[in-house]
Amino acid sequence: MTTTEMNLQQWVGKSETVVDLATPTPYAALSATLDHPADRPAAGTPLPALWHWLYFLPLYRQSEIGPDGHARRGGFLPPVPLPRRMWAGSQLEFRDPLCVGDTLTRVSTIEKVTEKSGRTGTLVFVKVRHEIFRGEAGAAPALVEFHDIVYRDAARPDDPVPAPQAAPPAATWRRTIVADDVLLFRYSALTFNGHRIHYDRRYVTGVEGYPGLVVHGPLIATLLLDLLRRERPEATVTGFNFRAVRPTFDLNPFSVCGEPAADGRSVRLWAQDHDGWLTMDATATLA
Repeated sequence: MTTTEMNLQQWVGKSETVVDLATPTPYAALSATLDHPADRPAAGTPLPALWHWLYFLPLYRQSEIGPDGHARRGGFLPPVPLPRRMWAGSQLEFRDPLCVGDTLTRVSTIEKVTEKSGRTGTLVFVKVRHEIFRGEAGAAPALVEFHDIVYRDAARPDDPVPAPQAAPPAATWRRTIVADDVLLFRYSALTFNGHRIHYDRRYVTGVEGYPGLVVHGPLIATLLLDLLRRERPEATVTGFNFRAVRPTFDLNPFSVCGEPAADGRSVRLWAQDHDGWLTMDATATLA
């Protein structure tokens, strides 16, 4: 274990509690962003799976923001001394519906901090457990989410390029998404995400070294479940796991795809870029 990892282990077990109200306007705004009717829902309307990400937003003061648009290192998350930070994936259990009008309590705990050495340098993985309760925190959370965050070194010209992975050759469902600047801006605004890789082209190409604006991983995950919702509106999602495989950029349209299992109890969902490379892999479990 390195000295850095030993220091970061002090954050394991750290917890914070945030209370929010599930108001109807963010629901209507995301509906409009996903090209659904923008009606404000009545109290008691269940939130679609993953739409809890519209709440518990990171309300950092402007003076607390770092050069990448995120909050400066430290606070609840460990102060990992690496410049790149990405949402690598999540595992979610939807136990009871969260509804518009609910007062929600989220209890977040740092579960694990792991340092590894990869082909492009040091990687630090942080796993956070989120438990969301209707009303006050109690013994039975309505939703449990494990959130995987990866920190890595800045890109270098001589970094090895990982081999791409081909997406599945056939899909029962497929939808083409045009990830233009407006879509990315609107999703950043809805989630109060100041990370400049999603809207600042000069920063993302000149500092982070990406070829274009990066499509938010949570947006892609939301679009995957939105595809399921469009194709099977009656389905109840009880679990959802997703893993980011490859960055998606705004330079070309991409596709969200789905293939239901034969028994009807699960659906494989994935995103692929314009070249057919897998960018996100996911599974939804149905009631």
